[in-house]
This record gives sequence, C-alpha cells and structure tokens, in this order.
Amino acid sequence: MNATKDWIYSTNIYEVNLRQYTKEGTFNAFAQHLPRLKEMGVQTLWFMPITPISKKEMKGTMGSYYACSDYTSINPEFGTLNDFKKLVDYAHKLEFKVIIDWVANHTGWDHGWTKKHPDWYEKESNGEFKRASGMDDIIELDYRNKDMRKAMIDAMKFWVRKCGIDGFRCDLAFWVELDFWLEAIPQVNELKPLFWLAEADPLQYPDYMQVFDAAYAWTWMHKTEEWYRQKLPLKTLIKVLDDYDNVPGVRAWFTSNHDENSWNGSEYEKYGDMAKALAVFSCTWNGIPLIYSGQELPNLKRLKFFEKDAIEWRENSELHDFYKTLLNLRTSNPALRAGDPETKTEKLTTSDNQHIFAFSRKDGDQQVLVILNFSCSGASFSLDSINGKFRDVFSCREMEFSNEKNFQLNPWEYLVFERL
Repeated sequence: MNATKDWIYSTNIYEVNLRQYTKEGTFNAFAQHLPRLKEMGVQTLWFMPITPISKKEMKGTMGSYYACSDYTSINPEFGTLNDFKKLVDYAHKLEFKVIIDWVANHTGWDHGWTKKHPDWYEKESNGEFKRASGMDDIIELDYRNKDMRKAMIDAMKFWVRKCGIDGFRCDLAFWVELDFWLEAIPQVNELKPLFWLAEADPLQYPDYMQVFDAAYAWTWMHKTEEWYRQKLPLKTLIKVLDDYDNVPGVRAWFTSNHDENSWNGSEYEKYGDMAKALAVFSCTWNGIPLIYSGQELPNLKRLKFFEKDAIEWRENSELHDFYKTLLNLRTSNPALRAGDPETKTEKLTTSDNQHIFAFSRKDGDQQVLVILNFSCSGASFSLDSINGKFRDVFSCREMEFSNEKNFQLNPWEYLVFERL
C-alpha cells in the first residue's frame, strides 16, 4: 500500500454528470452543491470528461462527452479553464479530492491531431480513420506511435500542473495497451501521487491491476441484475465474490453510473426494491463505493446522453441521510478500508443462508457487521458466533449480542452494526 496516497483506501467516489447536474450545466452552478455533498460524506469527485466535444459526426444536438476534440481545453458548455481551476480549489478547500475522466483510446473526428498528426490514428483498409467499435462518433488512436504516446502523457500532466487534480478515471482502460499505462502512470505520478481508477474489471483484466489503484466490479453489477430478474440462488452471487478474492486490485462497487442509467435504466429499474440493499453492500464490502449523480434523491429517470436533461433536484434528497450514514461509517471505521491487509472480511453463517447474506469486516478491535435480506420475502433467522455490544448505525440503537442472536428482516431489508 502506497502511504503517500493512503487516502484512496478509505475514500468514496461520486460521479458528476456536469451537463445534467444543474439547469445551467456549468462548473460554477455545480460548485453550489459542494457543501451539500460534503455534508453527505462524499470524498472524491469524479468529473465526466470536461474537454471540448467534436462537432463532426456528433451524436444528438450536444454530442458525447467521450468524443474529445482537444485534450488540453475546456468544453465551453461548462465554462472556462479558470472556472474549473476555481472549482478544484474550492473542492480542495472543502477537503474533496478531484479526479477527471480521461479518454485515451480514441478522439472525436475533428480533434486537432487528425489534421496535424493523421499518422497517430489507426486506419481502415481504405485509408480512412478507424471508427471505434460500435461508435460512429469516435476514432481509434494508434498506440504503436511513440510520438502520440508522449503527447498523451503530456496532456495528462497538463491537468495536474494547471489545475492540481488528484487523479484520473480512465475510460475503457482495457482498450488501451497495458504497456502504455505501465509507461504513462509512473511518469504522471512524478508530479504528485495520483489516484488511477480503471474502467476495467479485474476478473477480466487482472494484469491491469499492476498499475491501477482500483477498477470496476462490472461482473458483480451484471450478475446482481441477472440474479434479481431471474430469481437465481444466492450462491451464484457468493461465487462472484469468491472469484474477486482470487484476483489482484481494489474493486469499485456500484449500482449505477452514466452508462447504466442512460442505456439500461436507473438502479430501481434494474434492481427494484433490492437497490438500497445493494447500495449498503457497495459501501461496506471490501472495495470503494461509487455513487452516480442524483442517486441520493433518488433519481428515477434515465438521463439523456446526447441532449440536455437536467436532474430534477428537490429541496430534500430522500436518501441523503442514508448515504451520509454509510459514507461516514466507511470513512471513520478502519475495518472498512479497501485493500488493506490489516482488515479481514468474513462471510458469516446464518440459519437461512438461502436468503440472508451476512458478513463481518474487522481491523483489530474495530468491527462492522452487515446483514442483508437478499429476498422478496420476510426472513426469521439466527446468527451464530457474534458476541459483544454493537450499535445499529441507522437507528443508533445499542444491542448486546450473544453467541446466538435472532433476527427478523422484511423483504430486502438490511442491518449494519458497528462494534462499541
């Protein structure tokens, strides 16, 4: 564990969809939400790409964030470079970390490199730029070109030097050759120790965890949706977690993000009443929780991807305190640190292992106990081998546990206890 960026292992990530976050869709408008997010316990802000969007082959009326036309400029839709610098400074003053989305695999069709350095791109057999798989508005860069690789590294360094960001979320990291990341990340880290989050699944791309600090638990996200819809046995989920235990790296757990929300539906479309129990899991299992813009409302609509479609904020976010409780627990209790060899994660046996998933996280005398009813029916069960005094983190009620403790949970209900 790298002590110089030790904060990563107790952090959480909040994805900011700037275009849809406010009616204005600007850095300055978003800044007004920072005190609320701070109070909720958010620690790391991940901004979807802030670079300009290519006009050629643009999708919809506003285009995709991920069709970059200039790696070292700001999308004027959001404001100016100075606006972003001020936002980062304000976020740092409030003790947030800031990471930005980095789209290294491809650019939009009118990126400056297409004119100045057409040899930096892959080509079709007819000599045209190669379109990225399944996406007509972006074209593939050629990572065999050493000059392009150097320019990409310099562009990443620009944002660290100019704005003092704290890391990168690397879009489709596994579409880029691993040897580039092995070259680039140490060089950029020379400026300051950065957080590198890969859009890749460690189960599929374990080699990428040589250099990335954390990566997405995509397999878990897909399997939980399949499990919920098909009413599969609980052991199918346990198998996925066991598989993750056998690969390197820290996982980012999530129930929604910009792709999932826009194309596959909100977490409530995908998981129904199970959504909150999965959020509890994401915030307490070994890894880093990732929350998407508006989940604290909760936002129930699919946000359009290529058009303006602002989140409909209300005076009070229904799940603000729910997330606040979980995020603050994770920050304050060392038993919930991610990837720390001093912590121990143990699956617990109950009298109803077909429906109840219970686990313990421990670090010395610190312990967090999580009990999830992963079923659409009520459950009455006992939990063995837990002793001591605990506090229910949501109700603040204190309880004395004996060797055998009996519980009753409603469908999809959850309990989280902290040892006193």
